[in-house]
Amino acid sequence: MRLGIQLGYSGDDFASEADEAVEFEEAGADLVVVPEAYSFDAVSRLGYLAARTRTMDLASGVMQLYTRTPTLTAMTAAGLDHVSGGRFNLGLGASGPQVIEGFHGVRYDAPVARTREIVEICRRVWRRETLTFEGAHYRIPLPGDYAKPLKIINHPVRPRVPILLAAMGPRNVALAAEIAEGWQALWLDPRSAERVFGDALADGRSRRDPALGPLDISVPVPFALGDPDPALLIRHRAQLALYLGGMGARGRNFSNDLVRRYGYADEAKRVQDLYLSGRRAEAVAAVPDDLVTATSLVGRPDDVRRGLDALAAAGVTTLLASPLATTRAERVKDIAELHRLLPGRA
Repeated sequence: MRLGIQLGYSGDDFASEADEAVEFEEAGADLVVVPEAYSFDAVSRLGYLAARTRTMDLASGVMQLYTRTPTLTAMTAAGLDHVSGGRFNLGLGASGPQVIEGFHGVRYDAPVARTREIVEICRRVWRRETLTFEGAHYRIPLPGDYAKPLKIINHPVRPRVPILLAAMGPRNVALAAEIAEGWQALWLDPRSAERVFGDALADGRSRRDPALGPLDISVPVPFALGDPDPALLIRHRAQLALYLGGMGARGRNFSNDLVRRYGYADEAKRVQDLYLSGRRAEAVAAVPDDLVTATSLVGRPDDVRRGLDALAAAGVTTLLASPLATTRAERVKDIAELHRLLPGRA
């Protein structure tokens, strides 16, 4: 199992986060993931990290597929792969209509079909093909007197940058298993993973090109070593409430749908009702304790080792830890110990 670090998207002191990422790299971290959401863009921060780090991979987690043209997405990935010396992974996702239509002013439609077309376009660009593409959603070049097929001027470091698709719904998960190097999961409950995702993963893998290699499954997990302390997980509980209640409209909230499929239908509805009615503290309190515990990794080393074994049994191959300790020194120390505890590392 690889060890990754999941950064937050709301911090303002990125220079300090980069300093800490360098220490995580020295402590054994293999990967750092930079989110985007509707915060600062991921690309500028990934470029900064490319200059500060030396060995760890870098990944976007995730770049929304609607807000850049497919060709710009390919160019950006190739550029980040170049400045990092071949260490970039393109984390790509559809986000949701609330962000795409509400913040970017772009229509949210056909996420599965658009994802498939964008992945194909990116790979053609990285192979330096003269780009022509006729899809249901993208046509390159456009018809007209002035458009002509082109290929990227530079020679990409690699002809295939690894693509990690963020997905929660069955069709998107199946697509990730079919066409991507990796699947970025969210709120993964290892006890329910096979029941909720097993059929979609099997369906996608049945059409997977062997040249892609085994599917990498990554999952972000809040992490701390020590006696379980509810205070450590209050931010995780609050983030669950935000995503279940506020990251999407009623009837169009992908995180809420996922948690319902885990078996928390009544609880998910209550959190959403409270959140959307403005009772946010009550929404946070209504997040089920069992869900908070199942989607985090907090405890003494033996507890953490058992949690890691459960994630590995669920198919997870990359752990994206969000260290929760109060001080930077404690966080770096915890990551070094987590590196030692990972399956296959001890």
